[in-house]
Amino acid sequence: MSAATPAVSSSSNRTPTWDPGQYLRHSGHRARPFVDLLARIPELPATADGRAPRIADLGCGPGNVTRLLAERWPTAYITGFDNSPQMLDRAEELAGPTVQGGRLDFAEADASDWAPPEGTYDLILSNATLQWVPGHPDSFPAWIAALAPGGTFAFQVPGNFDAPSHVLMRELSESERWCDRLGGRLRHADAVLSPAAYLERLVSLGCEVDAWETTYLHLLEGQDPVLDWVKGTGLRPVLTALAGDEEAREAFLSEYAKLLRHAYPAGTGGTVFPFRRVFGVARREG
Repeated sequence: MSAATPAVSSSSNRTPTWDPGQYLRHSGHRARPFVDLLARIPELPATADGRAPRIADLGCGPGNVTRLLAERWPTAYITGFDNSPQMLDRAEELAGPTVQGGRLDFAEADASDWAPPEGTYDLILSNATLQWVPGHPDSFPAWIAALAPGGTFAFQVPGNFDAPSHVLMRELSESERWCDRLGGRLRHADAVLSPAAYLERLVSLGCEVDAWETTYLHLLEGQDPVLDWVKGTGLRPVLTALAGDEEAREAFLSEYAKLLRHAYPAGTGGTVFPFRRVFGVARREG
């Protein structure tokens, strides 16, 4: 899983295989929630010893938005973590020193068990990743503890699992034709919490919290653009399961594309793709 952002997910034999090129086909639209999240993150805490800020991007994907962290905090030491070799290979092209003495690096890690030592980071950020990690709110205490006093944990997750794109994907995968190969592989609406539930979890950990949701209206171009979008993210478990069977893959995509065309009809300016996202910014007490 990747998503950035793409992403880190729980380890299993059903972990999707990622395609950075496909993911980046809609990079402009996908980056917008990250930019909006970044705008709400407060300044990092000052350090008495003058050390460089330390930032973790959990689920960095191909690194295309991780580098925006270096633009805002050019002296920071930033590490992007992901469990997809394909995404990390792409991200590694961006690694190296930054213009004001910071550094951008990438490393393998899995969000399901990632727990750095206490006080390790000034900012832990996760963009479009945690929806792949069952029970991810249970990791919040360890991640908040890993922040320096006054540090921030910020995240964004899709909140569109009840949208036609995902409902139709699940229904088709669970249909009589496909259930033996695809049944139980896709995420449901409980993959993420509501903004209020995230807020409550983080407030209970002693954080000052800003939580909200936004529905973006992406105007997509081209033939079957919603299918092209989900081929880079939500459809990855299906494409991974059908890898090596081109006939089955094309049959599924043909059925699914037909359903999507009805749910998201093309207009004169393109195809409107509503996409709800949930955000949280939690600042640890200084």
